[in-house]
Amino acid sequence: MAAIYQQGIDTGNATMETQAPSPETMAASYMASPQLVAVDGDTVIGYALLTAVSGRCIFAGVAEVSLYIGAAYRGKGVGQQLLNRLIADSEEKNLWTLQASILRENTASIALHKRCGFREIGYHERIGKRAGIWRDILLLERRSPTVGID
Repeated sequence: MAAIYQQGIDTGNATMETQAPSPETMAASYMASPQLVAVDGDTVIGYALLTAVSGRCIFAGVAEVSLYIGAAYRGKGVGQQLLNRLIADSEEKNLWTLQASILRENTASIALHKRCGFREIGYHERIGKRAGIWRDILLLERRSPTVGID
């Protein structure tokens, strides 16, 4: 997973991070998060996870989506399969809102999230610099049509 994350970093559009954490650090931080892993044989080709946006009770049904696909598997439907499965799993866990924060230049990820029912709700303007350039992050959200509708 760390290698896939590093590939995302290398695109310059997947994260503001500039170096992937060690596999041990990633494993420790992701262990508490629901995650899905896509494999091709014995090779991890992508992963998706949900993390809580807050420990406050009002946000109990809200999670942030992270999705990373290996470079050789992008554009082949792996991301859509993972995201659709993550959405289904989130509803089984009674989550009513999923959020995603995506760099404006990551048009493929934005399009994927929109195909899966996310909508733009705003953006963080010039939230941080990467390689000396100020970057915006789009905020996307998907509200469940079945959970939290009462």
